[in-house]
Amino acid sequence: MEKKTIRFARKDSAQFFKTLNGRVNDYFKTNNIKKTGDWRLHLKTIIMFTLFLAPYFLILTLGLPTWANVLLTIVMGVGMAGVGMNVMHDGNHGSYSNKKWVNKIMGSSIYILAGNVYNWQVQHNVLHHTYTNIHEHDEDMEAGRILRFSKHAEWKKHHRFQHFYSVFLYGLLTFNWAITTDFQQMYRYMKRKLSYGKLPSATINWSTLIITKILYATIWIVLPMLILDIAWWKILIGFFIMHYVAGVILSVVFQLAHIVDPADTPLPDESGNMKNTWAIHQLFTTVNFGTKNRIINWFTGGLNHQVEHHIFPNISHVHYTNISKIVKQTAKEFNLPYHEYKTTRKAIISHFKHLKELGKQPSLQY
Repeated sequence: MEKKTIRFARKDSAQFFKTLNGRVNDYFKTNNIKKTGDWRLHLKTIIMFTLFLAPYFLILTLGLPTWANVLLTIVMGVGMAGVGMNVMHDGNHGSYSNKKWVNKIMGSSIYILAGNVYNWQVQHNVLHHTYTNIHEHDEDMEAGRILRFSKHAEWKKHHRFQHFYSVFLYGLLTFNWAITTDFQQMYRYMKRKLSYGKLPSATINWSTLIITKILYATIWIVLPMLILDIAWWKILIGFFIMHYVAGVILSVVFQLAHIVDPADTPLPDESGNMKNTWAIHQLFTTVNFGTKNRIINWFTGGLNHQVEHHIFPNISHVHYTNISKIVKQTAKEFNLPYHEYKTTRKAIISHFKHLKELGKQPSLQY
């Protein structure tokens, strides 16, 4: 079935985005700072890569006991999520640096996270950022038939328990990247001729995918099997633990911003027209959380400032705390929503309560 073409409202009579964009631009101009990353992001990059890669080399070289190796794989999972949220994410949005080649290198870090640049940019930059929370268009809202993230999605009996079992499935996110998701997505996106920028050659795209997957498996599975004097299944378990930790972190951070009660899931009319302009749509469909928590702000790469990120995806996350004051005030002036949870704990509770509500059988319509 062909997807309906979505069109956002073109006219913003109150000129919300024009006003907001002008104010944000004035902030950077007045303070004489660039919208891209600065020393804070560069330092964080070193820390995140250290968390991710240092344990790997320690495991390969020190001959540590099993319990120590398990702890190090957990640290690797935390570092893996950190690289994804802070380095890869900004790089693929073009906000890490004002130099394209630097963004390309940082964005390409996704290859050592088990992902693929082309797939990620289409799913995230194109589908998620354009059609945020729109059923059957934002693929981040889709979880097959296992989980129900939208009231518009088909209900199944097992959804009644999704608020219990969902968190166990969240850990499979990056593990699925490594073995199945990338191949399925590339086939689907290439068939639909989707791209973030120029559509790449199918030959180059598939070759890149296959080669990087082979290199990935060689680095994280084959080399440890050749170097370490331990059972092969222990290496696979360590590999799984690393991915599971990263998957839980990345999945939960995303869910707290979009799969919570305040985040709307609007549908287009029969002609494919949305009620609001794109910028206003982002205010209705995104939620901030824990923005006063310095640790959450630092580790999540500003993804807890989801409102700011969705309206200004090309601005590095290191600036979100400051521009959030401008966004919040402007939204208030234009009588528009600005959804936020004061703490991460409240956002987590809200998410699982929302999953419970979505898991209830919808009322029959007569």
